[in-house]
Amino acid sequence: MLDRWGVEFYDFLKPPPSVGEGMLGGFGDLHDRAARNGAQHGTPVLATVSGFADPGVNLFFRVSPMKGRGARTWKRYAYTLVVWLNFLQVFGRGWREATARDVEAFKDWRLTDVRNDERIKAASFATDRAALNTVYTWAWRKYGVQNPVSGVALASNSGGRAGQGVGPGGERRDGIRPAGSRGRQVKWMLRAPFEQWRDIGLRRYGFDGLRRAGWSGSNEDRDAVFVDGLYGTGLRLQEWGSVLDVEMPRSAGGRLPRAWLAAACVKGAKEGRWYRIPRAVLREIEGYTDPLEGSRTQAIRRARWRGTYEKIPYKRVVRGYNARSRLLYLESGGSLSVDVLGPDERRLLFRRTTTGLEPLALWLSPNGMPKKFEGWEDTFTAANERIQRVWAQAGGEGLVPLWCRPHMCRHSFALKWYSLLSTVELTGARPVFAPSPALVGSQELRDLLSHEPTMTEVRQAWSKLTMALLGIGGVDPSPLLRSSGNAITAADQRQLGKIGAVGDVCARYFNADGAFVRAPFDNRLIGIEPDQLLAVERRIGVAGGTEKTAAIRAAYAVDGSIS
Repeated sequence: MLDRWGVEFYDFLKPPPSVGEGMLGGFGDLHDRAARNGAQHGTPVLATVSGFADPGVNLFFRVSPMKGRGARTWKRYAYTLVVWLNFLQVFGRGWREATARDVEAFKDWRLTDVRNDERIKAASFATDRAALNTVYTWAWRKYGVQNPVSGVALASNSGGRAGQGVGPGGERRDGIRPAGSRGRQVKWMLRAPFEQWRDIGLRRYGFDGLRRAGWSGSNEDRDAVFVDGLYGTGLRLQEWGSVLDVEMPRSAGGRLPRAWLAAACVKGAKEGRWYRIPRAVLREIEGYTDPLEGSRTQAIRRARWRGTYEKIPYKRVVRGYNARSRLLYLESGGSLSVDVLGPDERRLLFRRTTTGLEPLALWLSPNGMPKKFEGWEDTFTAANERIQRVWAQAGGEGLVPLWCRPHMCRHSFALKWYSLLSTVELTGARPVFAPSPALVGSQELRDLLSHEPTMTEVRQAWSKLTMALLGIGGVDPSPLLRSSGNAITAADQRQLGKIGAVGDVCARYFNADGAFVRAPFDNRLIGIEPDQLLAVERRIGVAGGTEKTAAIRAAYAVDGSIS
């Protein structure tokens, strides 16, 4: 029977195992000993079932270049090495004796061997290849071990260095890189399909737009606001999944309040940075964290009832937070900057309240414990699987044309802002942002905000417009507008129907002839006036959907809002 390889990871946030008084008693504290040997929290340790550990393999993760990599990279490379070492063991060969032929056989076994029930996709093997190449490049410099990955060639007439072949277009290509792997896999979603994916996958709606009877989603508010946050902020899963509640803006001023992203949570960065959160997302977070009905509060109550928090070793109890200096003040004395706290340490931060301990981590599992950011991958997978089932039940054939992965939200965010900024660059325009909501609670507040210095600049810019790119809206607000808090009320909507309104641009409503009508809330609007809008020489309308047919026709009518 083969002595199979496996991997464990140092967890310095849990008490080390006791070594007793016997032969291992002289080792002392295992965490201290590991740290002296170059290990960090999350460093992998590869060993066989019998306990054999190769010092050369494990040293790779404790020195440059791997020492400075993130825990996710360590984990990915460690699992690749385990599979590679077990593969070589079948042929009685160690990693130092591996040849280019072994790498080719490994590739065939991972990708195409019908005897392997755990075959992987070409893109996944590209990660394996990168990991092995990094290991052997380091081993060649450290021990003089030949790199079998760079020895794989596609063609004898490549004319290039070892390890490269000639691709279809004449370009050089790594011989071990799978032909089916892609260097870039950029996928994105527009807002409408993303909202449909969220509602069907996480809120249990159907493709008909109706909510399924009998559904009571205990984590629906959490899951929905999390994916909305990913889509609206452009953060990575690790970054958005590790935020603390104290890092969320308390006063949601403007449409996109800013928040600080801690350095220890940013991929590959040495410093933190500011990012923007849509106000609609902050409103959803308020619902999720509501002290009476939010699912986060309910999870905390369950955990307190079970005594979960009191049993956690190595927890840190925070007595205060300074948002300006970004310092956490500890009950035990001293302070910590949020910039030095990585995802794992953040899950051990608690505050003491009159009703007991509660986590500072924003995202909690149903058991009340902070949710690991990797666990959100399962949430996306479950949502995709449910959408596939609903698609089949609705009579759809084949794979459902609606799916999402975490990084697609980031790509979508980037595409949206690239499109906006490209438009600005092409037109030569200078962006001027209005730091206020479009619809406020009273005329007095409208007048007060309109005369703020920052709004004065915006109002002056309206009178200088030479071209306007305008979205055409219907009388019925979109789901996105409703969630933003800037939607009109049902009473206002009925009043608009009575005066013949069919659509709007910039919240200025017009009738079927294209003439502007006076809405009941015009005195509470902060926006360009109708006469200023009509004075713009070029007015370009943007709209879509059959439900906006009447609004589009009216906007393009003679003397309408669109030129």
